[in-house]
Amino acid sequence: MRGRISLFLTLLKQGFDPNQIYRRMMVQSALRGHEQVLDVGCGQSMDLRWFGLEKTTGIEAYRPSYEAAVSKKTHGELVFGDVRELDKYFKPGQFEACISVDVIEHVTKEEGLKMMRDMEQIARERIVIITPNGWMNQEHTEEGDLQKHYSAWDAKEMQSYGYEVFGMLGPKSLRAESHDLKYRPKALWGMVSLGAQILWGKQDPVNASSILCIKTKKPA
Repeated sequence: MRGRISLFLTLLKQGFDPNQIYRRMMVQSALRGHEQVLDVGCGQSMDLRWFGLEKTTGIEAYRPSYEAAVSKKTHGELVFGDVRELDKYFKPGQFEACISVDVIEHVTKEEGLKMMRDMEQIARERIVIITPNGWMNQEHTEEGDLQKHYSAWDAKEMQSYGYEVFGMLGPKSLRAESHDLKYRPKALWGMVSLGAQILWGKQDPVNASSILCIKTKKPA
């Protein structure tokens, strides 16, 4: 309960975009039943803690975010390392599941494909990848912050790699850079976005702002 209250207060500070709550509910559902989770490019997100997951490992390459994550105890274990070289830090089948949230678009296409392959080797059961649906421009906000986008991934492409793909955050047409709502007041357009998401967004990933991509590995 305390985690849910913290999540609500955090989102309230962000302008209360209700679709962000629904988005986290979808991610929590995707990880249900998996305890040993590797969070790739974890930043300082508390989401896995809020989901009640304790046996988690995060890997982060941006030193300030890594240090903040250590201070906040966002994961059971934290590794300072490069997501482009996951195979150097982790063994095949080491975790039940691997997740990356808005990370793969921050590396080149070639690097992203390698990251995906590494995640599929490291996870025994499930891989979860979240990314903007298609190109979304984003630049650095400060030197070395790893925020710039270098690649784009869309619903049809991820389906071609064997992922089940769901739309998130409502229609792409309602959102701008960093998935921020285009229109004001945010409370109103946040509800419009949420309504569209509930009515058709999850089932129609092609027109969604963000995509949730899930691959469940078959037992050997």
